[in-house]
Amino acid sequence: MSKRVLTVDDSKTMRDMLRLALTKAGYDVVQADDGAHGVEVLQSNPDVDVIVTDINMPRMDGYAFIDSVRKNPKNRATPILVLTTESEPEKKRRAREAGATGWIVKPFDPEKLVAAINRVAP
Repeated sequence: MSKRVLTVDDSKTMRDMLRLALTKAGYDVVQADDGAHGVEVLQSNPDVDVIVTDINMPRMDGYAFIDSVRKNPKNRATPILVLTTESEPEKKRRAREAGATGWIVKPFDPEKLVAAINRVAP
C-alpha cells in the first residue's frame, strides 16, 4: 500500500507540481489550499503518513496549522515538512518549535523532496 501525503499550499500551481512529483514517486496525495482547509482534510483523512505545508497562507498560516496538527493525538507524531520561500533562521526556529520535522525552500527539486519524504515517512 502506498504512503499518503497531505500537501497544504494556497498556490494551485504549487499543489499541482507537488501532486505530479509525489504521484510519480508512488505516493497517494491529498491536498488542501490553506491551513484551515488542511485541518478539515486531515479530519476526513486521518491516516496521512507525511504532511508537506507552506507557511504563508490565508485564513490559517503554516505555523497555526502545524500547532493544530500537533494538538491532535492521532497526528502528534506525523512528520511535517515545511515547503516555503522563507529561509530566515527565526522562521525555521518558530516552525521547529511548533512541531515541524524539516524545512525545504522553494522552488523545490522533486527528487530531493521525495528523498526527504522517504527519510521521514514511517
